[in-house]
Amino acid sequence: MLWATAGVVTLGFLITLEIVARRYAGVPGPLTNQAREVIFAPKPGPLYGGMALMMVVLTWRQRFIAAGAAIGIDIVFVLVRWAADAEVPEGQYFGNGALWVMLGCAVIALTRRTGKERVLLLKGVGLGLLLVAGRKAGDTWLLITSKTRPMVLDQYVATADHALGNPSWAAGRILEAVGPVGTHVLDLVYAQLAVAAVVVALYQLRNVAAERRFPRHHLVRTFLVIGLLGPGIYMIFPVVGPIFAFGPGTSGTGGLQWAVADLWPHTPPPISLPHPVPYDGITPRNCMPSLHTAWATAIFIHSRKGPRLLRFAGAFWLVATLSATLGFGYHYGVDLVAGVVFSLTIEAALRSFDRGWDRSGIRLVAYGVMVFAALLVSYRFLPVRMAEHPWLAGPLLILALASVIYGYVRTTRAWEPKTAPVRKTEPQPELV
Repeated sequence: MLWATAGVVTLGFLITLEIVARRYAGVPGPLTNQAREVIFAPKPGPLYGGMALMMVVLTWRQRFIAAGAAIGIDIVFVLVRWAADAEVPEGQYFGNGALWVMLGCAVIALTRRTGKERVLLLKGVGLGLLLVAGRKAGDTWLLITSKTRPMVLDQYVATADHALGNPSWAAGRILEAVGPVGTHVLDLVYAQLAVAAVVVALYQLRNVAAERRFPRHHLVRTFLVIGLLGPGIYMIFPVVGPIFAFGPGTSGTGGLQWAVADLWPHTPPPISLPHPVPYDGITPRNCMPSLHTAWATAIFIHSRKGPRLLRFAGAFWLVATLSATLGFGYHYGVDLVAGVVFSLTIEAALRSFDRGWDRSGIRLVAYGVMVFAALLVSYRFLPVRMAEHPWLAGPLLILALASVIYGYVRTTRAWEPKTAPVRKTEPQPELV
């Protein structure tokens, strides 16, 4: 019933998003874009990532068959497009095979499986398709924010960021000094965040095929909930980011003609009374909170129980993502603080839901929500005071963040099952 309810709610959300996208943005929504990829050239990464997640419910023999079928179908599509001289976007030469395999497994589950085996296979297919649909829904959300929020609040956030010493400006100058090698590494990490999430999720779900059940909590759930709730905050607090509001922007965006001033990353913005400013209808208002930070935080948390290499990779991905979000000018420092609090609160809520709500779980989630709301209110209504008193406001921001981290670690450690110590047997005297 829980999975059925979740499926109905997800379908209703995607239908609503489809209607909103067509009405307010005049473009197809996530359902239409997903249906097109049955035939038209898709982005292969999300589809093959979704298929990899689906295959956690299959045996090794079934996995090889599914992978071979996907590759074979893609070869046929590539040859047909080549023969027809069809125009294909760069980097989108294949990927249909993974979608066909997932849809085929859904048909097999409904027609050839019964009982728990049918439910398990449908869960796997749903998990894979949900990852793909989540990516489509996120792209649609970003377009809606740019079309429905013409005014942005970057001046407020940039002013509040003085309390932390304008870290985006400092990181931007450091990245310039590092040179192209560091830039390429951080760009790769920033762009391939979903790949890191799939790797951690596959480790967590590695025993599903043997145990014939999913674990109660895993990274994919947190990832999807962050992506579902985050864009709602974008609508409430639209911000485009330092490189767009105070710099040259990037290709495909309004750039300098929409920027408040050309200041990033060499000249921090002056402290003045902020006000909303208009921006173009293309650039997403996806800055507050930083969902890349929230997702990287979730990857870090879920990698803690893995082997040493996975723990190291989770820590590296978090540090590199934070460096990239600041160094590329996509986020302000206060966005990152809000993103970490946002991620920890969602993670705490999901874990509390799994184990049953008790006083410690309710208290932790309520405290996280309160701190997150206080951060947004302070950025919106107290930015000048924060900028004028950085030695007070800055430590308070870090203290608020540290308190949420401490509360999460302390509470979740108490939730871990206690293992009784093995009692050592005392040597007994032998009869002579």
